[in-house]
Amino acid sequence: MAAAHFSRLGWSRIAATLVFLGLVSQSCAGRLPGSRQKLEVQKHLNRLNKPAVKTIQSPDGDTIDCVHISHQPAFDHPFLKDHKIQTRPSFSPEGLFAEEKVSTEPNQRTNPITQLWHVNGKCPEDTIPVRRTKKDDVLRASSVKRYGKKKHRAIPKPRSPDPDLVNESGHQHAIAYVEGDKYYGAKATINVWEPKIQQPNEFSLSQIWILGGSFGEDLNSIEAGWQVSPDLYGDNNTRLFTYWTSDAYQATGCYNLLCSGFIQINSEVAMGASISPVSGFRNSQYDISILVWKDPKEGNWWMQFGNGYVLGYWPSFLFSYLADSASMIEWGGEVVNSEPNGQHTSTQMGSGRFPEEGFGKSSYFRNIQVVDSSNNLKAPKGIGTFTEQSNCYDVQTGSNEDWGHYFYFGGPGRNPNCP
Repeated sequence: MAAAHFSRLGWSRIAATLVFLGLVSQSCAGRLPGSRQKLEVQKHLNRLNKPAVKTIQSPDGDTIDCVHISHQPAFDHPFLKDHKIQTRPSFSPEGLFAEEKVSTEPNQRTNPITQLWHVNGKCPEDTIPVRRTKKDDVLRASSVKRYGKKKHRAIPKPRSPDPDLVNESGHQHAIAYVEGDKYYGAKATINVWEPKIQQPNEFSLSQIWILGGSFGEDLNSIEAGWQVSPDLYGDNNTRLFTYWTSDAYQATGCYNLLCSGFIQINSEVAMGASISPVSGFRNSQYDISILVWKDPKEGNWWMQFGNGYVLGYWPSFLFSYLADSASMIEWGGEVVNSEPNGQHTSTQMGSGRFPEEGFGKSSYFRNIQVVDSSNNLKAPKGIGTFTEQSNCYDVQTGSNEDWGHYFYFGGPGRNPNCP
C-alpha cells in the first residue's frame, strides 16, 4: 500500500515538473497539483496584464486595458530595456494612396469597419489598448509556455518536394505568393467574414505572410490579418491579429502582444480585438487594408491598418533573415484540419464558399502589392497559387483596373468531393 502511495506521489511531482517546463500538456500529465498550477498561471497573467490607466468593457465580453505606452509587454524584452520608442516611421512606402480609389462598380463597393470595444470608449493619448488575458485563455493552451503560440510547421510551402510535409501539422492553405526577389513589405485589402469552426482546437484565418530564410528551423515570419480561433480567444468572433517568429514557431514569437516583441504606438486599435461588422452572403461586404513594410532608415518592420492607423513595429533585431529583407510574400487563408472522426473538417475558410462564386459570396484579397528596395509599392510579378486540396479549399487569381491584382479563395472544407 505504501509503495502504491509513493508511486502516485512520485508521478504527480514528475508531471508537475514536466508541465511547468512546458514539455507536456496538462491533459498528458494528468492534473497539476492545484496550487502549483494556479501559481504558474497567475505569474503568467501578471506578466501579460500590465497596470491600466483606464479600462473599457467591450460588448463581446473582452476587457480592454489602456496601458501606458512605455509599460507595454514589449519592454519586458532584455534588449528593449533602454529602447527609445519610434513614434512614427521615418518613411512610408511611395504610391501608398494610389490604390485607395473607391470602386466605381456599384455592386463591388465595400464599407468601413471598426472594433467592437469602440462603442464603450477610447484610450487616452500615450496609452495603447491591450486585450486583457483571462485565466481561462491560458488554461485552454496545451501549456502555459505554449499559450499564444502557433504550432510548429504551420507554414504553407509552395512546390514542396514532399507533398506530405505541409500536411504534417494538419494545417491547410489556399494562397497566392511571390518569390525570387528581395521584398521589403506587402499590402492587401482583405475581405472580412466569420467562418464557422467545427472543433474548438481548429482556427480559420486570412492573412499576409512576410517570410525570410529557409523553410527549416530558422524561418522568419511576420504575419497579419484576421482570424477566428476559439482556442486562443474563447469565442467565434472575427479578430484582428498579428504574429511573428524567428525560428519557425519553436521558441520565439507569439500572437498579438502575448510576448515581448511588437512595439505598439497606436491608441485606437487593439490587437486580438473583434472586428465589426463582418461581410454577409449576398449582402454588405466589409474589408480591411493591411500594410507591413520595412523602414529603410531604422530597419524596423512597421504595420499599418486601414488608411491611416500606423499600429507599431517589430524591431529588426528580433529577426535574422528579415533584418535584411524578405524572400517570399504570401497572401491567403489557413485553417487547421484536425480530421475529427477521421473525416476532413468542415471548418470554413474565408466565406466558406469556393472562389468561382465571386463577389458577395466568396472571400477575396484585392490590390495586393509588394514593397521594393526603393520603398515603392508595386504590383507583384509572377504570382503563383498553392493549395493542398483544391476540392476542400481553392484559390483563383485575376486583375482589373479597380482591384489591381486580386484573388478569390476559400471553401467549405468537408463536402462530397472532400470527404
